[in-house]
Amino acid sequence: MSVARTWAVALVGLEGTLVEVEADLSKQLPDFRIIGLADKALGEAVQRVHNACENTGVPLSKRRLTVNLSPASLPKQGSGFDLAVAVAALAAEGGMNTDSVAETVHIGELGLDGRLRPVTGVLPAVVAAHRAGRARVVVPHANRAEAQLVTGMEVHGAVSLAEVLRLHGAEVEVPDIDPVATAAADEFIPSHLDLSDVIGQREAVDALVAAAAGGHHLLMSGPPGAGKTMIAERLPGILPDLDDDAALRVASVRSLSGSVVTTLTRTPPFEAPHHSASVAALVGGGSRHARPGAIARASDGVLFLDEATEFATSTLDALRQPLESGRIAIHRAGFTAAYPARFQLVLASNPCPCGNYGVRGATCVCPPIAIRRYLGRLSGPLLDRIDMELSVRRVSVTRSTSDAPSVTTASARDQVGEARARALHRLRDTPWRLNSEAGGEWLREGPVAPSALVSRPLTSALHRGTLTMRGYDRILRVAWSLADLAGRDRLSGDDVGRALYLKRGFAQ
Repeated sequence: MSVARTWAVALVGLEGTLVEVEADLSKQLPDFRIIGLADKALGEAVQRVHNACENTGVPLSKRRLTVNLSPASLPKQGSGFDLAVAVAALAAEGGMNTDSVAETVHIGELGLDGRLRPVTGVLPAVVAAHRAGRARVVVPHANRAEAQLVTGMEVHGAVSLAEVLRLHGAEVEVPDIDPVATAAADEFIPSHLDLSDVIGQREAVDALVAAAAGGHHLLMSGPPGAGKTMIAERLPGILPDLDDDAALRVASVRSLSGSVVTTLTRTPPFEAPHHSASVAALVGGGSRHARPGAIARASDGVLFLDEATEFATSTLDALRQPLESGRIAIHRAGFTAAYPARFQLVLASNPCPCGNYGVRGATCVCPPIAIRRYLGRLSGPLLDRIDMELSVRRVSVTRSTSDAPSVTTASARDQVGEARARALHRLRDTPWRLNSEAGGEWLREGPVAPSALVSRPLTSALHRGTLTMRGYDRILRVAWSLADLAGRDRLSGDDVGRALYLKRGFAQ
């Protein structure tokens, strides 16, 4: 009996687990079986591996071949195990350096001609292998640039199975064939959008800067053409660059989504799903593979829902749990896939179905019941999780007639950076890094608690029942962001008053 071992990676959500691939040859009736809780795609690897080995010139043994994927209780999905299964099966017959095989992680799908085909999720798989102590990985040639984003890993991008076997000391002829191509790289190319392009909406721009400073969620309500989308699209440009961990996390989610990743972008992601998107498109899911949805793809960046009141109510309410927990869990029979969901939510809405309700010089044709039903799609629990609710009016002045100096993206970015630095210094002894993350009790009763005089408007609103305790805490967080932008070390009545106006502005 001969046994050989190598490694692969099983992905469940963004987390990867090393899987030991054991191949055993025994003197029994010829057969080839894969055991260890493999799904249908992985079970079909038997035929792919058999034909790939045959066409490479190294046919499998005629004895009974059993490949075990351990731990057996962990679900394994997809065709990314093909290469590891083939290498372990051929190594069990001898002719290769078993130590080299056992020290290497193999990821990739095999074509019937022996070429390696790219697979999704290579980046999080290599990250998981590196964290588990592995130092060498073999991936398809098309995934090599993606795998090389993980520092400290020896990455080999192979074109064919024969090339991998030669790497492990096998005497096999390596054919001169073209690698399997992949789609063009799906990179985040920062568009040159500047806040100075926004005319006549200084209040909305100031609110956007405050939202960026504290990581707050924002709702803008106004008629068509007021510039809501234009303003929202400029939010990523004023946010700080992603650090190494966040950039790697964003790239890993994109890899799992099927995008081709070749570089680590430092620009926060911006996701803007169409209003016809389903709950599954927003949250993520799938019957066999739990792919990330728009929420996960927007993590560490911005999720923008334009025409928010056109979304299905169930779709909007699916945002409530991720907004509180910062993660999204997709439950399926046999496994639970978890993804990060730390994003800034920006909602844009018209005031009514026709868009003219309350607009000067325009006529609204919507009956009152239609307006109430339209705005009612934004449920109370969802609105309670929104930090700022801003009414945006149509622009009535052009740049040439406006005396207010425009705010540029560069200047706003500097303001946001300085405000976040102040917040970070204040929160240095806490587990939080942004005002939007600060605990409510710490804000109300901790070392930075406002005086009774400063918090009196909030206390009055709480007693009247027009403000919930969650809303109370969110207003305090916004007030601290306004204070950070103004360079103040303590909250003032103006900060609380302005934050209260921003929270209740949608209802006014």
